[in-house]
Amino acid sequence: MRLKNLLPRLLLGAPLALGACGAPTDNTGGAAVKPTPAATAAPPATPTPQAQVVTATVEEAQLAAGGAGEATVRIDIAQGYHVQANPASDKFYVATELRAEPQEGLTPGKPVYPPGRSLKLGFSDKPLSVYEGSVRIKLPLRADAGASKGRRTLRAKVRVQPCNDEACLQPREIDAPIPVTVN
Repeated sequence: MRLKNLLPRLLLGAPLALGACGAPTDNTGGAAVKPTPAATAAPPATPTPQAQVVTATVEEAQLAAGGAGEATVRIDIAQGYHVQANPASDKFYVATELRAEPQEGLTPGKPVYPPGRSLKLGFSDKPLSVYEGSVRIKLPLRADAGASKGRRTLRAKVRVQPCNDEACLQPREIDAPIPVTVN
């Protein structure tokens, strides 16, 4: 009889007990993850909201039907933060990654990532390869010979994990739609 009463109590109490054990949070409401790589400059006095720590800007690409070209995705990282380069220094770090889907007669190639900057941080025995400031990722594109002429948008996302020298924000994906005109 006691066991029957114990199960409902455990089920009701578990969320409360587990909630008290959650990960520490940053001031943006996201969970802060303790050091994976960190930044070069001192972190801002007040944390920047995660939505503004890393942004992506895309330049329009122009291709001829049956031709090739490339799109450029610029990643801007707030001062005091960094993201892991691609490839990341270690398999446990979240590398910056651009992903695009083929569609409407357009086929994206393998992204070309810039070299990272080597950065030695207090918690790491060896320097890490990171991006800071503004970096550009090139995405080769090919238009099918029968691709219809006109402007379209290629769906793309950039995956990053912003960090400063004390903590990392949760990994996130940034929409980076690529405008493409086929001539």
